[in-house]
Amino acid sequence: MTSHNPLGDIEITDPQAMRALAHPVRLAILDHLHRHGPATATELAPDVGATPSVTSWHLRHLAGFGLVRDSEPGPDRRRRRWEAVARGFRFEAPRDPADEEGRAAARVLSQQMFLRYADVPARWAAEVEPELDQAWRGQAGLANTRVVVSAEELAAIEEGIERVLAPYVTRDAAERPADGRGVRLMRYVLPEAAGEQARPTP
Repeated sequence: MTSHNPLGDIEITDPQAMRALAHPVRLAILDHLHRHGPATATELAPDVGATPSVTSWHLRHLAGFGLVRDSEPGPDRRRRRWEAVARGFRFEAPRDPADEEGRAAARVLSQQMFLRYADVPARWAAEVEPELDQAWRGQAGLANTRVVVSAEELAAIEEGIERVLAPYVTRDAAERPADGRGVRLMRYVLPEAAGEQARPTP
C-alpha cells in the first residue's frame, strides 16, 4: 500500500490487462471473488452467467494478467479454486496524451464498469432497502454533491476519502464488529465539461 493507494488495490496500467478485464463475465468473476472469497469455476458459473468451462477459460485469462491466482494449489485441477490477488483494483487513463492505446483501453474498461453497476442503486432500493431495520436504513442512501475544484484539489479529496476508508477495508476479518455487515460505497467522480464551473452552484 502507498499514500496514493491506501486500500491496497492492484493497480492496472497495462492497456492489454484493461481490455482483458473489460468483459462482463470477467468483471462478474472478480466481483464475486472480492465479495465471497475463493471459488471454483463451477461455483462461479451460475453467478457470472457462463458455463463452467467458459468461466474456467475466463479465469485463466485473468490469471495471465495477474488478476487472479490459485487459492489452494493441489493435484486435482478439476477442483481448482481461484482467488483475487487483491481486495480491489484501480486503473486510470494515461496522463501522456500520446498514449492513445492506453487511453482507449481505460475508456473501454470504464464504460463496462458503468454498465455493470448502473442498476445497483435501483435494485438495492427495490429489493434490500425495504427489509432493512431503521438503524441501517437511516445510514443508507445517496448524496449528489457538486464542487468547483482544481484537478489537484480533486485528487486531494479522493485521497482523503480513501484514508478514511482504509482502516475498515484492510482490517482482518477477526477485527470486524460482531454486528457488522457488508456495505457498498459507490463513488462516481465525474468532472464536468469545460465552462461548467462558471455556472452558480445550486
